[in-house]
Amino acid sequence: MTTTAADHSPAPDNETAQGTAIAPEPVDENIWLEDIHGEEQLAWVREQNARTEDLLDDAGYAALEAGILEVLDSTDRIAMVNKRGEHYYNFWKDQQNPKGLWRRTTWESYLSDDPEWDVLLDIDALAAAEGEEWVFHGANFLRPAEGEPHRFAIIALSPDGGDANRHREFDVETRSFVDPAAGGFDLPTAKGNVSWLDADTLLVATTADGLPSTSSSYARTGVKLRRKQALVEAERIFEIPEDHMMALVAHDSTPGFERTFAVDWIDFFNRTTSVLQDDAWLPIDVPTDVNLSSHREWIMFRPRQDWNVGGTTYPAGSLLAADFEGYLSGARDFTVLFTPDEHTSLQSWSWTRDYLLLNLLHDVSSEIRVLDPARKDSAGWAVTLLDACPPLHDVNAYAVDDEDETEGDDAGNDYWLVATGFTTPTTLLRGTVSAGTPSYSLEAGHDGGVSSKHAVVKSSPSFFNEADYEVQQHFATSADGTRVPYFQVASKDLDLDGENPTQLSGYGGFEVSRTPAYSGAIGRAWLERRSESIHSEDGSAEYSRGGVYVVANIRGGGEYGPAWHRAALQANRHRAFEDFAAVARDLIARGVTSPRRLGCVGGSNGGLLVGNMLTQFPELFGAVSCGVPLLDMRRYTKLSAGYSWIAEYGDPDISQQWDYIRTFSPYHLLRDAVDYPETFIWTATSDDRVGPVQARKMAARMQAMGIPNVWFHEALEGGHAGASDNRQAASLQARSQHFLWRALAGKQGAGA
Repeated sequence: MTTTAADHSPAPDNETAQGTAIAPEPVDENIWLEDIHGEEQLAWVREQNARTEDLLDDAGYAALEAGILEVLDSTDRIAMVNKRGEHYYNFWKDQQNPKGLWRRTTWESYLSDDPEWDVLLDIDALAAAEGEEWVFHGANFLRPAEGEPHRFAIIALSPDGGDANRHREFDVETRSFVDPAAGGFDLPTAKGNVSWLDADTLLVATTADGLPSTSSSYARTGVKLRRKQALVEAERIFEIPEDHMMALVAHDSTPGFERTFAVDWIDFFNRTTSVLQDDAWLPIDVPTDVNLSSHREWIMFRPRQDWNVGGTTYPAGSLLAADFEGYLSGARDFTVLFTPDEHTSLQSWSWTRDYLLLNLLHDVSSEIRVLDPARKDSAGWAVTLLDACPPLHDVNAYAVDDEDETEGDDAGNDYWLVATGFTTPTTLLRGTVSAGTPSYSLEAGHDGGVSSKHAVVKSSPSFFNEADYEVQQHFATSADGTRVPYFQVASKDLDLDGENPTQLSGYGGFEVSRTPAYSGAIGRAWLERRSESIHSEDGSAEYSRGGVYVVANIRGGGEYGPAWHRAALQANRHRAFEDFAAVARDLIARGVTSPRRLGCVGGSNGGLLVGNMLTQFPELFGAVSCGVPLLDMRRYTKLSAGYSWIAEYGDPDISQQWDYIRTFSPYHLLRDAVDYPETFIWTATSDDRVGPVQARKMAARMQAMGIPNVWFHEALEGGHAGASDNRQAASLQARSQHFLWRALAGKQGAGA
C-alpha cells in the first residue's frame, strides 16, 4: 500500500493535517466499563444482572419464557433446507439439541410428515468433546467433479456466538473433520470469509495469525491457502487500505463461467469489485455505490444513487443487466430489468438456471416478478407477475438449485416460495419456471418424480389464535410532511380508548426493511397476554385485554429503496427519529394507546433509535426496551466494529460531523430533571459487532443521575443476537416482553 506524507506528519492540536478540526473528547466517567472482560467490570455486570433478575424473573416471567421456548423448540416448525446435489441440508435446534444438528435428507423423505434425517454433525456433542461452546454458522461445499456427490465442506463455528469463526474442513461421507495432520483445512478463529478455489486451495480473507485488520476489525488482506500450508506462508493476493471496511475474496465455480473476485469494501455502501484476469486484478468499471452480481454470462447492476452512463440516467434502486465479457471489454449495452417508482422498490433477486426472480415491495407488501432473458424485445426481458402475494404479507422467491443436473428442459429452474404475515404462519412452497410461465407444480422427473400442482411443501404450526386479530396498515405524517407507513396488529374488537398496552418496534437504518412476519413469540407474549392489573382512571374497575403490536417503516430502512435510506443518513438522521415519533403520535391520536401505555423496542441500530426516543421524546412513551444498542456516538467508531458504520452515521472525530452526531447520541443527551420512561437496556458480553460497553455506560450514567427504574442485563454469551441457543433466545425475549408488559399494563409500572 502506498503511503503519503500526511500519514506520518504531525498535526496541530485539534486539527488534522488537512486542516479539519478534530472534535474534543467529552468527559466520560464510565470509560472504565469499556474493558469488556475486566474482573471489576464483570463484577459490575453480575451485580446489575442480579438486580434486574430480582425484579423481572418472577413466576410470570418463567411462564412467559416457557411459552416462548415451546415456540422456538417446536418440532412442528418448518425445517428449511438448502439443496446440494441429491440431498437437502438443514440445521436444527430443539430442546434435545440446544446447540443443534447439521443434517440432511432426500426430497422424497422431506415431503413426508416425519422425514428421516441423516445427522452429519451434532454440535452439542462436539462442544462437550472439545470443551468449547460452539455455535454453528454455516457450511460451504466444495463443488465436486461432474457426476460426483458433494462431500467436502468448510464449516464455520463460533466459540461464543460472535462474528469471529473457526473454519474447519468436514467430510460428510465419514461424518468427521478432516485431520489437519493429513492436510485438512483448519483456520484459527477470526473474522473473515473463506471460499473454495479448488479441491486443494482456499481463498481466505482473515485477521488470524497476525494478518492485518482494518480499523473496522475486519480482514485487510486476501490470501491463497494451499493444503498443509500455514496462513502466514500463504500467498497474499489482495490488500486494501487500513481505513477501508473489509477485504473479501471469492471464487465462482459455475462450470463454463469460472471467475475469481476480490472486493475492497470501502465502507458500508461503497465498494470496488475486481475480477482476476491473466493473473492480475481488473477492477470492474462502475461507481463505488453500484452493487454488482453475476450469473453465468450476465453481470447485474443496482445503483444506490442515480447513475449516468453515456447520457442515460438510471435511477437509484433500478436493476440493469449486461453481458459480462462485453462489459469488461467496454460495451455499455444495458437491459433495464426494474425501475423503481414512488411506491415500489426492489428488495432482492435470485437466479434459477435460466430465469430471474425479483422480490419487490409495493407499499411494504410483496410482489414477485419472473423475467425471461431468452424472450427479449425492445422493452427488455419478458416479465410475468407471480400471482402468489396477498396484501400485507411478505413473500420471497429464490432458486432451489440453479445448477440442478437433472435431465430436462426445466432442470435448475425450480424455486422456493416462502410466505408469511403477522397472523399467517410461514408456508413453504416449491415451483418451477417453465417456458416463461411460472407455476407451483412439482413436475414429474424432478427430485424423485413427485407431481403435485399448487403443492404446499411445509406449513408452520399455529402458536396463537390468529383469527382473533387483524392486520392494518396506516400512514403517519412526519415533521417534514413525509407519509410514513406502519403495521398495526391488534384484536378485531380493539377498543380505541387509549388504554391498550402497545409495543412499537422499528429499525430505520442500513437500508434494512421491516416486513410482515409471523411470530409465535409475539403472539403469545404480547397479543394474547392478559393482565388483571389494568384499572380505570378512578380505580373502580378491573378488566383485561391483550396488547397491540406495531411495526414502523421509518426512513433509514429500505422499504422504498435507496432514497428512503439516504433520507436519514448522517446529518439527516433526525428524520428517522421524527418518523418514529410521528407513528407514536398517530397511535395516540387514533386512540389506540396513550403515552403511559405505549412502549418502544429496538435492537442494534434499533437500539439507537429507541435510545433517542428515550432522550428526545420521553413524553411519548411509558417504557423503552433497548437491546445491543449504539448509544455513545462519540466513541462508537472506537468500539468493536463501529468504525465500519461511519458511512451511516458520520465520523465523530471530525468536528463538523460531531456537531450533528451529538444531536442523536443518547449518552450525551441525558439531562437532569426530565421525567424519563422506564428503561431496560440489554446486551451480550460476546457481542463483537456493537459490543456491550455502550449499553453498560448508558445504564451506569442514568443510574448515577438518579433516574428511577433503569434496568440493565448482559448475557455472558450469544454474540450480537444475544442468544446462541433457543433457551437463551427465549430468556432474552421473555425478559424484554415481561419488562414492557409490567411497565405498560400495570398501573404503577415495572419498577413499582
